[in-house]
Amino acid sequence: MSDTKEGSLKEAQVPGSSSSGEHPPASNIDAAWDFLDANRGVEDVHASEAELKRLRRKIDWHIVPIMFCCYTMQFLDKVILNYAAVMGIHAELKLQGNDFSNVATFLFVALLVFEIPNTYFLQKVPAAKWLGANVILWGVATACGAAATGYASLLVSRIFLGIFEATIAPSLMLISSQWYTKSEAAPRFSFWYLGLGLGQILGGAISYGFQHISPTAQLSGWRVMFVVLGCVTVCIGLWTFFLLPDTPMKAPWLSEREKVVLLKHVSVNQTGIQNRKFRWSEIAEALLDPQLYLLLLSVVLLSVSSGVVTTYSATLIRGIILNPKRAALMNMPSGAVSIFFTLFVGFAIRKQSNRWIWIIACIIPAIIGGALMSFLPSTNKAGVLAGIYLVNAVVAPLAVFYNWTAANFGGATKRAFAAAVLSGSFSIGNIIGPQTFQARDAPGYRPAKLAVMGTQAGCAFTTVCLFGYYYWQNKKRGAVNANEDEYLSQEAWAGMTDRQNKKFRYSY
Repeated sequence: MSDTKEGSLKEAQVPGSSSSGEHPPASNIDAAWDFLDANRGVEDVHASEAELKRLRRKIDWHIVPIMFCCYTMQFLDKVILNYAAVMGIHAELKLQGNDFSNVATFLFVALLVFEIPNTYFLQKVPAAKWLGANVILWGVATACGAAATGYASLLVSRIFLGIFEATIAPSLMLISSQWYTKSEAAPRFSFWYLGLGLGQILGGAISYGFQHISPTAQLSGWRVMFVVLGCVTVCIGLWTFFLLPDTPMKAPWLSEREKVVLLKHVSVNQTGIQNRKFRWSEIAEALLDPQLYLLLLSVVLLSVSSGVVTTYSATLIRGIILNPKRAALMNMPSGAVSIFFTLFVGFAIRKQSNRWIWIIACIIPAIIGGALMSFLPSTNKAGVLAGIYLVNAVVAPLAVFYNWTAANFGGATKRAFAAAVLSGSFSIGNIIGPQTFQARDAPGYRPAKLAVMGTQAGCAFTTVCLFGYYYWQNKKRGAVNANEDEYLSQEAWAGMTDRQNKKFRYSY
């Protein structure tokens, strides 16, 4: 449903009452309800649009930079292996055959496996604290990669990096959904997701800089790069742990009235703020929900190309530009393409909704890029480079799928589980992506390039199927939506899933 219409159709109901005449069980009530119930004396909670705009800006400046830095470092800490490939890591660690592809793959295997316990911890531990602790630990794992002496030790350091990075996407999805309505959240997802594009730009510049370390130095350039970025990540983790509020109710920089106004505003999401009760029934419901599998398949298909971008873009560029220093710099425009398309879809969704259309609008350039990479001769350097850059348009739809997940899964446990599944499906795609690069296909890697085209076409098809499913579900439910005036009703914070809550409407 178009997000711009949320809350426009209201039920005739007295605020604070329940439409069914019954109250939900106390164990199901969201933490936001306890706060609102204790602050019923707050006066004048009807904020103007200008006041809401000021409040959003205040929230943006306090939480979005932290999330942006976390996402930038998670990408950088993964992608530095990409740059190490043109900085001599193969020769120094005596990597042979598919050793490099396996190191890239097993990071995502670890990330995938640890999404399962991550669902539980996100339900039991405040997402902000859990995120901060894991950022610190993956910074340590990144720095420890500098001590690798061969294939096995490099593999171990990257596996631990995957373990601790498993929480990044689910945590940021849940945190973002606490502070904004569904339509407001779309550009904010894009803002922190811009860290990926900035990581691509910084990665090229950082690699270029560290390649100038003298070959006679005690530590080679790629080792110093691992240590420096690991230490920066630890600092950002400490910032996250101590300064990112667990919930809007615990934000020290919001007044009590601002907290009530914010909770009233976001109550139309019908997804709650925080609920510590872990419910196996919601896991079972999620496993029977068609939208979960359509989202999973879409992200897997999308992420095959993401795996190519993350691990092998510098290698592909070096195949046509033999100088490794120049190859690192020539990868920087990929980040600019990622940033452009990420901002494009974020603001387009805020203005026009229709997430499925904007996903396909990004997939089309990526397919064109895959075709340029696959079918142009390597002598056409400008055309092949343009293809590599255009493939980066495919990173933007992932932020949209994350936003879709946070918007369309009700119930705290179900939403946390869906977020973990989506993050895990991203890992599956990134496991497949590097494995399409086999040593026997060097230097052209044609099968991998063709995989980019095929998987993107498949993602476009599943996206259309998702739109059809959401449209059908909303039509079955009718036209009645939740509205802000019901924010003092226990039903607004009852912790129901999207299937249980008849006022829930899917965003498409």
